[in-house]
Amino acid sequence: MATSSAPAPPPTPARDGPRRRQPLRNLFHRLDLRAAPYTFIAPFFIIFGAFSLYPLIYTSWISLHRVELSAMDMMEWQGFENYVNLWQDDRFWNALTNTFTIGVISTVPQLLMALGLAHLLNYRLRGSAFFRVAALAPYATSVGAAALVFTMLFERDFGMINWALGLVGIENVDWENEKWPAQLAISTIVIWRWTGYNALLYLAAMQAIPRDRYEAAAIDGASRWQQFTRVTVPGIRATIVFTIVLSTIGATQIFGEPLIFGQGPNGVTGGADNQYQTLGLLLYEEGWRNGQMGRAATVAWAMFLILILVFVLQRVLAGARSRREPGRRRAAAGAASAGRQSR
Repeated sequence: MATSSAPAPPPTPARDGPRRRQPLRNLFHRLDLRAAPYTFIAPFFIIFGAFSLYPLIYTSWISLHRVELSAMDMMEWQGFENYVNLWQDDRFWNALTNTFTIGVISTVPQLLMALGLAHLLNYRLRGSAFFRVAALAPYATSVGAAALVFTMLFERDFGMINWALGLVGIENVDWENEKWPAQLAISTIVIWRWTGYNALLYLAAMQAIPRDRYEAAAIDGASRWQQFTRVTVPGIRATIVFTIVLSTIGATQIFGEPLIFGQGPNGVTGGADNQYQTLGLLLYEEGWRNGQMGRAATVAWAMFLILILVFVLQRVLAGARSRREPGRRRAAAGAASAGRQSR
């Protein structure tokens, strides 16, 4: 009997291709998930390495050599001799003192005025947007234009400041050639330029404070001043610390204001007697007037180390304050509970 064979099943498509592509897709997916974040932040690190980290390392290397501006490719190894000479240089200590005094005279009034201005702008005022823009206008002004205008205002014979002082019987002040008047005039330029900027930082921090805190303080009978000292200032403490650090960095690097205030050769030396020469001016004098790039690099690294020291000191003080804060809170809570029990 003849038997009929069953038809052969149709050939199944080969699945080797998709099976081989699947691990490759998984690999690309894992690379995308893990490498994409590093790809996005890579431009920052490239720019930081090229324009910040490399100059910092190269400057430290130059500071260990004797290098002249006219022959940068010729370096003579000196080790730490430049640092020893800088430590023994009276000009460095004079510039450091002037930088400190100008920084204090400009920073303290600047931040206090910024805090008061931000407190006023925090209230609902007509034209508040205009006042905020006006407060930021000095910051947008170039340092050259601001310093030039204030230099004319503080001019000895025909300046408006001496004219106003003459109306109350004060003789003309030689703002440029006397130490403290010169530093006060330079500090005035810094205060005018940076007060509005810090005020807007404080204002942004104040507006982030919940209104419930002010309502609770008002219910407890706190005055406007008590609300400011007990609610506003503690609420923006982190911003205040930030502005102090930022102003300290700016005071250490102050350069344009005293340079233009000197109106000529005396601007580089900080006056005829170096009465307002800062560390930035000393760096410029050593590098571009005297042509000693090794000494200039040493001054730059001294400024960098000073900033690190200030930052470490600030962190130590902040840590000490944070350790004392729980004890103060417990003491205040205990005093409050004792008062309630006595009533």
